[in-house]
Amino acid sequence: MTLLLIVLLVALIALLIVLAVDLRLRLDRFAGDIVGRMDKAAADIPARLEALEKALERMERATREELVRNRAESAQLQLQAREELSSGLKKTNDSLLAGLLQLTQTNVQKLDAVRETVETRLDKVRAAVEERLARMQLENNKNLEQMRQTVDEKLQGTLEKRLGESFKLVTERLEQVHKGLGEMQSLAAGVGDLKRVLNNVKTRGVLGEVQLQSLLEDVLTPAQYETNVSVRNNQERVEFAIRLPGAGGRHDEPVLLPIDAKFPLEDYQRLVQAQEAGDADAVQATARQLESRLGQCARDIHQKYIHPPVTTDFAILFLPTEALFAEVMRRPGLAEQLQRQYRVTVAGPTTLWAILTSLQMGFRTLAIEKRSSEVWELLSKVKSEFGKFGEALDKVQKNLQTATNSIEDIASRKRIMEKALKTVQTLPNGAELTPESPPALPAAQ
Repeated sequence: MTLLLIVLLVALIALLIVLAVDLRLRLDRFAGDIVGRMDKAAADIPARLEALEKALERMERATREELVRNRAESAQLQLQAREELSSGLKKTNDSLLAGLLQLTQTNVQKLDAVRETVETRLDKVRAAVEERLARMQLENNKNLEQMRQTVDEKLQGTLEKRLGESFKLVTERLEQVHKGLGEMQSLAAGVGDLKRVLNNVKTRGVLGEVQLQSLLEDVLTPAQYETNVSVRNNQERVEFAIRLPGAGGRHDEPVLLPIDAKFPLEDYQRLVQAQEAGDADAVQATARQLESRLGQCARDIHQKYIHPPVTTDFAILFLPTEALFAEVMRRPGLAEQLQRQYRVTVAGPTTLWAILTSLQMGFRTLAIEKRSSEVWELLSKVKSEFGKFGEALDKVQKNLQTATNSIEDIASRKRIMEKALKTVQTLPNGAELTPESPPALPAAQ
């Protein structure tokens, strides 16, 4: 078996060697053929190049001739195309012109028909609108006439009432003016008498006391002040004294507030005359005299009428005229000096009125505190009456609200009417017409 394998292997090797030798021989022959062919081809290259050049020249001549022929044919074809295109365009233009002319004539005929239709329908719409406007105007005129009559009746009643009240007021005022003129005549007749009275010192003092008494009577009750009161158990008596509550608010042991009226008219007139004359020295001299006179009056009041605890620790010096009081207040530090040195407060008619009013309010406050139960009872009654007043006010408010709603309803109806009239006048696109009006126009095709 091994021998057979060896034999086969040797045979195979020998076959391979034979094949290799054969292959080498074949390769050598193939290489020789290739070399021969290459040598032959190298010998034929110049001849082939020359032939190729000649063929290229022939092809170039043929190409040129073909280009010339193509150019000629192309020019001829372009000329024919232009002629055909011109002819086609002319025919197309003629056809379009004819079609446009025919379309224009057709459109003109249709527009004439549409215009006639529109005019006919517009005439119908106009007639319907005019008829509707006439009805609305009649209704509006009727409503306005009713409103005018109502307003005229109310205005007439209000006007007559107001005119009656005005004439009554004017008549009363004219009567008052007539009465005032009579009083002015009486006053003018008594100016001379008043001047004679003011020239007398005693009567002038009486005038100041009368004016002071008048102020006290106007503001206070008789139980709240006293006249000609002796505060030191001597012959000196203060003209008027206000009864102030004593300690603890007791009224059986009052404290008196002395008030004395002074009227230094001569000193004041001399000062006014000096001021009108423009004499500065005289003004200063008369001013010092007025200050001295007021200081003397304050000293007399302090010595005669201020006596605590029977009286307060201060008193009031009453000046009957506002001009005199204003002149005193113009003097720098004069009122403060009298208050600080003599415990006397200077007051004019207006100032004393304010002081008395304040005291009266104090008296009322004390009376209210004293009668608190009555006040609470009165407040409860006022509360109940206020509740009734609130109910009445609610009723009035409801009536006013009803009237306001009626007015708003009328105003809304007026706006609706104006809107309807505006809509009818403008005739916008898409507006609805009345049932008897013609239908809307068809859209143009």
